[in-house]
Amino acid sequence: MGGQLKLKTEEAPVPIQNVRRQQQGVPLDEAQLLDTQRAFDSVAADYDGPRGNNELIQRMRLTLWETVRSEVPAGGHLLDLGCGTGIDALEFAQRGFQVVATDWSPQMVERTQARAAAAGVQARVTARHLGVQQLDQLDARFDGIYSNFGPLNCAPDLGAVAVECARLLKPGGKLVFSVIGRICPWEVGHYALRGRLKRAGVRAARGATAVGMNRHTIWTYYYLPREFYRAFSDHFSLESYRALSLFMPPPYLVDYYRRRRDWCERLGRLDDRFGALPLLRDMGDHFLIVMRRR
Repeated sequence: MGGQLKLKTEEAPVPIQNVRRQQQGVPLDEAQLLDTQRAFDSVAADYDGPRGNNELIQRMRLTLWETVRSEVPAGGHLLDLGCGTGIDALEFAQRGFQVVATDWSPQMVERTQARAAAAGVQARVTARHLGVQQLDQLDARFDGIYSNFGPLNCAPDLGAVAVECARLLKPGGKLVFSVIGRICPWEVGHYALRGRLKRAGVRAARGATAVGMNRHTIWTYYYLPREFYRAFSDHFSLESYRALSLFMPPPYLVDYYRRRRDWCERLGRLDDRFGALPLLRDMGDHFLIVMRRR
């Protein structure tokens, strides 16, 4: 949904305001799903800029690109869950993949279609207005499914998504998902030092959390990697996962990064070197998880 709440979560790379929580186990209703849709519709026009594609987001984006290319055979068929404005879909189409790009935001889908047409790859990109809760409407088989910057954090029923991914993915095919994590040391420290303890603990919520973006609401679930994988474990084996933006600041602190670029780039190299180690890989703004269809 929107490609970057992400928090994305893509996640969002903007401060969270007016946080509310919904009891764990209570599914999102249609009104809440429409809240999220309207939030991403409202930012679609400028989502390629600092809000949805700043330098810190781009760095994490490259990690997913490299992972998908290493896990899915060249020229394969890909399904993009939460394509946003189509930056990822366009990258893979230009590298010879066939991509079905889906998003719950119709405005984001329009941006993806326009991007593909402008780049001359519309024959390799099919953009559809389809939320992650509507995958039963797809009838195709894919070599890989990816999702970048937290659209799956907005899924009202992650187990249902897992079942549909298993149906759509060829045996042995890979899932590559960038998911908003539950433990972000940068975020806890940033807000705790400013006395905003409630804000520092937002990701501890066990139910859906209302995240403010552009005067709209995105309903978001936060996960540890193993919590997330549990929903997929009946159909998929866990291949690997790693932290994204653990030592590097999260995307909404891009101004800090710009003031201390050299220092932050050194932190980024620590992410690259240590982000896949046990314990460390369970933290970070996002985690990148790879699963294999049994």
